[in-house]
Amino acid sequence: MTHTWRIDGVTDAAAARAAAARLAARHGVPPLERARLASALGARLRQCLAEGGTWRLTLGVRGADSGGDALHAVLTPSSDASTAGAGTRWETTVPLPATDRPDSDDDDSDSDSDSDSDSDSDSDMVPGDDPVALSRALMNADADTALVLDRLAEQEALVAFHRDELHQTNQGVLALHAELDAAGRAQREAFAAERRARNEAEDARRRLTFLADASAVLNTSLNHGEIVRRLPELLVPRYAAEVRIWLFDEEDDPHHPVTRPAATVRAARTGRPQYAADHPGGLRGVDDQPPSVLHPDRPLLCVPLLTHRAPLGVLTLSPPGERWDPDDAVMLIELTRRAGIAIDNARRFEHNRDIAETLQRALLTELPTTPGLSLAARYLPATHGMNIGGDWYDAFHRPDGSLITVIGDVTGHGLHAAVMMSQLRTALRAYAVDDGSPGRLLTRLHKFLHRLQPNLYATAVIARFHPDESTLTWAAAGHPPPVLRLPDGRVRALDAKPGAMLGIPLEQEIADHTERVGPGSTLTLYTDGLVERRAEGIDPGIERLVAALGSFGPAELDADLEDAADRILHPLLRDSVRDDDVCLLLCHLQG
Repeated sequence: MTHTWRIDGVTDAAAARAAAARLAARHGVPPLERARLASALGARLRQCLAEGGTWRLTLGVRGADSGGDALHAVLTPSSDASTAGAGTRWETTVPLPATDRPDSDDDDSDSDSDSDSDSDSDSDMVPGDDPVALSRALMNADADTALVLDRLAEQEALVAFHRDELHQTNQGVLALHAELDAAGRAQREAFAAERRARNEAEDARRRLTFLADASAVLNTSLNHGEIVRRLPELLVPRYAAEVRIWLFDEEDDPHHPVTRPAATVRAARTGRPQYAADHPGGLRGVDDQPPSVLHPDRPLLCVPLLTHRAPLGVLTLSPPGERWDPDDAVMLIELTRRAGIAIDNARRFEHNRDIAETLQRALLTELPTTPGLSLAARYLPATHGMNIGGDWYDAFHRPDGSLITVIGDVTGHGLHAAVMMSQLRTALRAYAVDDGSPGRLLTRLHKFLHRLQPNLYATAVIARFHPDESTLTWAAAGHPPPVLRLPDGRVRALDAKPGAMLGIPLEQEIADHTERVGPGSTLTLYTDGLVERRAEGIDPGIERLVAALGSFGPAELDADLEDAADRILHPLLRDSVRDDDVCLLLCHLQG
């Protein structure tokens, strides 16, 4: 069925709008859709009234493209009006529920012929002149509107609920992001702190390793000149671009006086490290000074070389870059302190060594001249240590015209051993004034040493030559055996049983031994430093000594005994690092 309304004014428009709402309700259109239809139709009718003219509203039910029936509304200008065509066609479609159609819908096809009937004859048309009907239609429209508003309120409440949920979710997400960001920042800071700590630990290990290695290098030498030379080699270029060492007791060249920075002089006077630069150093235990006039373009670190007694000098350094790392500066100050102690120890050692060598050289007197008998002696200090020990040799005449030759070795090294050696040498000369054989002389020395120094021991060999006899008498106390070369060139060690060491807590009488000698015979006395090596013992060294003596021709020993002594020492000491003194005494009967 199709319904048509003619609209000339606002009353007709209101009646048509109300009739459309009633028709939609009769066909079961839901209130929400009815409200949408009435609202859209009312808006269009107001536009048509504004444009003017006569309009025609047609409502009918027809099949929809999507299946099912739909209420179809069309608003067009009236064709018989003077303003026809002035407006624009408007139409809309509202789907109808499938189960709520009225019974009269089955006759829609039969009523198409009445579609152009006047609106006054349509039963669904609200009379425009009936205020009650219009009011009722308006109230019905308000009811639909109220229902729409209720639905809208429900939707707004639902939207508000979801908005709150979304807001809370967003707050949670923001809080989670903040926590994640804080955790990430804390983790990055922890990683950075760990990396800094690891770098600092590695730098500290590097500094301690360098300090230990450099200290070992400085303390292995007992030559202060070598320490002064090696100190710059250790520091340049890693920790310093330039190193200058000023030792107070080393005189400057008067023709080329050295001008020193003011900070260096101040460090020498105060005994405190000084830092001279155009910026504060910020170094612990270091005084800041203005930049040096001599070197204004680079900082200077001036550290005194301190010892237990007094400063030895000043070490002046310039940095490898713009300035020093504070920890590197602390390490350099500590290394300078150790260098000062090493230089002081080396100087004290050199001083004591010079005293000991002077004493020992004074005690090793010149050999006497004896007709028919040549003497040659050599003394070589150890290559390590004090270069002074208890080895000694001596030769002197007795009142009866015989010649006493002796070689000995006091245990230990250093000044104390040299002093004890001198006392034994003096005691032996005193005992030899009386008529005594080598064995009796060693026995008296044994008693003397035991009473004088109970914890000090010595070894010795004494040989006596008499011009009127063709024999030599010898005795040994804990000493390597003498080696005798006979005139025919045969060489052998005199291995008769010796006495025990001198000074041990033992009563002993040391025996004499006699050997026949003739012109051309050579007796060799020596200390264990000549023949003993730690890796092989003493016997191979004695065999080498025997071979060296046997290598001379019959006239070579007569011609130059001094040269023979050197030729004996050379093969025995070649490629040898000596940690003991060497003493050699050759006694040759002229052929």
